Amino acid sequence: MGRSLKPSMVAFLAVLLMTVLVWVLRGIGLLTFIPGSVIWVLILLSILTAVLASVR
Repeated sequence: MGRSLKPSMVAFLAVLLMTVLVWVLRGIGLLTFIPGSVIWVLILLSILTAVLASVR
């Protein structure tokens, strides 16, 4: 019941949430000033943190 998440999993979830939030807000037109390369960097960072969270 008192199970806590590992810090690497928390980092992955935070990066994933930020990526999805930026992607959705850019898609509906609120963050149109953000270039597409930032989205790609966030996606790659999400993949990297997922790999690191699964290895640890």
